[in-house]
Amino acid sequence: MARATIKQVAAAAEVSTATVSRVLNNSDYVSEEIKERVMAAVNRLNYRPSAIARSLKQDRTYMIGVIVPDISNPYFMGISRGVEDIVGKEGFQLIFCSSDENPEKERRLLKLLQEKRVDAVVLATSGGNDPAIKQIADSNMPIVLVDRKLDSPDTGSMLDLVAEDNTEGASRLTRKLLEEGHTAIGVVNGPTRSSTGRERLEGVRNAMKAFGLNEGPMVYNGDFSTEDGIRAVQQFLNAEHRPTAIISLNNRMSLGVLLEIVRSGLKIPADMAVASFGEVEAGPLLKESGLYYMEQHPYDMGIKAGEILLSRIREEARQDPPAYEIYSNEVKQLI
Repeated sequence: MARATIKQVAAAAEVSTATVSRVLNNSDYVSEEIKERVMAAVNRLNYRPSAIARSLKQDRTYMIGVIVPDISNPYFMGISRGVEDIVGKEGFQLIFCSSDENPEKERRLLKLLQEKRVDAVVLATSGGNDPAIKQIADSNMPIVLVDRKLDSPDTGSMLDLVAEDNTEGASRLTRKLLEEGHTAIGVVNGPTRSSTGRERLEGVRNAMKAFGLNEGPMVYNGDFSTEDGIRAVQQFLNAEHRPTAIISLNNRMSLGVLLEIVRSGLKIPADMAVASFGEVEAGPLLKESGLYYMEQHPYDMGIKAGEILLSRIREEARQDPPAYEIYSNEVKQLI
């Protein structure tokens, strides 16, 4: 069955198409009697306005693109929910995309969102796409970076950012292990092409230097995945000088670390102490684990990113300097 048109609604209500448009958009005065006739025709014909036509007329699609490395990660889910709860109040909807830590896929997604004419973009970049991101910014499309910075300080300084203090956070987390006497530390890190990978590893090294340890930690660089956490533990346990503690710099990798330690028959922290940058969903299942973790607030970050987005889309803050929101988190311990 063909979809009803605005002309059919107008004919059924015995009014002009302009009057139907005014009723549906509540854009001008129309008598109550006319409104009732129009809405009765709309309901009878099951008329639905064309979102495409409306977006062309208003030069707005009411769609916001969200690109994160892994939308199934609870951390990025929290950020996305925060954004959605803010922009949804204004009628915006989100298009969710996962880049899978793949710069090439991220580049394709950025192009796709531009082709879809989204009104803004929220991006947790995998790295290596500064030119493509700058091109979006130069087109006056609002773009808010979350969790991660760009490689180029010049381009990054042009954009709004909502992130964590990764360097100081990782340093505080490492100090907890050092204060317990651990000097042989294995680090499970993500790719150093991302700012989180670089900054968190820097924080670990800063803490060890501050404790007078000249020899750096044993480092495994993965892709922020559970599988990489598993592989890292396997590598550490097979090393000639096995570490006594592991610091995992991402919650997904931390899950893999915990799974492999338990699978290997080791106890936490008696046989291997563990610290995680971010909460691990399965952590509470480890009774008396002593697991250290960095408490994060992704939902609050999403709320802030959403507020910045709306101010940019409304153009009320289009000319304001870029927002730079950095969150400082606390180290917690499961007991």
